[in-house]
Amino acid sequence: MKVDMVMPQMGESIVEGTIVKWLKHKGDAVEKEEIILEISTDKVDSEIPSPASGILDEILAEEGETVQVGGVIARIESNKKPGKAAKTEEPQPRQKEEEYEQVSAEEDRGKVFLSPVVKKIARENDISLNEVKTINGSGAHGRITKSDILEYISSKGKEKPSGQTEKAASTFAEQTEIKTESVTVIPMDHVRKRIAEHMVMSKKTAPHVTTVAEADLTKIVTYREKAKKSFEEQHGVKLTFTSFFVQAIASALKQFPLLNSSVDGDRILQKKDIHIGIAVGLEDKLIVPVIRHADDLSLIGIAKALADLTLRTRDKKLNPEDVQGGTFSLTNIGTYGNLFGTPIINQPQVGILGTGAIKERPVVVDGMIAIRNMIYLSLTYDHRIIDGLYAGRFMQTMVKLLQEFSSS
Repeated sequence: MKVDMVMPQMGESIVEGTIVKWLKHKGDAVEKEEIILEISTDKVDSEIPSPASGILDEILAEEGETVQVGGVIARIESNKKPGKAAKTEEPQPRQKEEEYEQVSAEEDRGKVFLSPVVKKIARENDISLNEVKTINGSGAHGRITKSDILEYISSKGKEKPSGQTEKAASTFAEQTEIKTESVTVIPMDHVRKRIAEHMVMSKKTAPHVTTVAEADLTKIVTYREKAKKSFEEQHGVKLTFTSFFVQAIASALKQFPLLNSSVDGDRILQKKDIHIGIAVGLEDKLIVPVIRHADDLSLIGIAKALADLTLRTRDKKLNPEDVQGGTFSLTNIGTYGNLFGTPIINQPQVGILGTGAIKERPVVVDGMIAIRNMIYLSLTYDHRIIDGLYAGRFMQTMVKLLQEFSSS
């Protein structure tokens, strides 16, 4: 019996995923729950287990291919057991598209296989297969990537073109809009495309308004400085400022539940559970794992949840449920010293809070100038259902919660 393996739903609003790497080849034996491939979306990278034990009978989506959620990516023959043929069979080429310029499998055996994207670019720029194979590939096992061939074509464009070379250079210039040698072409990868689409969709969906307030964090800064060493020794995680922000947000959302909602046509869906998404920056993207039921957690519980999610985000160990169901988001704009920003709402939520850098500044306290630890908070909200008065009251509640922090 054949079992279909489909592209899983990796997060709320995610409609597709990209195959990063197959860890098994066609004909390999697999066990149920054994990790057999890696996929990537704009929210999470995940290792995907086999849905059944048996033989990986068909691979229908190759590395680099993007598949809609629910689309079949492989089939497993659950009644079949590996025999001698399965054990000795050489792995089949991952690319199912016919080889550019009709080269037989025998001629290509043992050489670097070209992805459909690379072959398409080569074909459109009149570059022969033999010429493509002279390119030094930067991908796994020397595989020639899209960036490799684009760089190769770009370098050819710097030479004086003639004949076919001139045509190829001209075609490439039109495709990439390269007019001078001072331009570097950086094609968007799958993740960057998805982030771009999500941000544009959010701006088109919701009328964004941002309001900014400032808070005196001197009490929190003083407490954290005194407690951070013993806190880490006792609980095994660091006490970050983000933990205090999450705790305050959870408390404020209970008082202003409209900010813990989403919009469905002409209906407002007010969420009973408070699940706060935390923007975690990686080198090339931003992931937003979710602290679930944040209002039920103590400061210690929040700190532990934060440490766990941050570590697993950076190690690419998040599970699909870790990025699903967020009802409000927090982004730390002050990581690199920036005072404040105007974050974009993470749809389908209606609010996101940005926290700026904590700076020592002279402020007037009870008629006297004092040096205090100040921070700017910026709330971006969906003006379809959140008005300025409501947002302003929420922000002042946040300010009060932070300024009146008590460890008791």
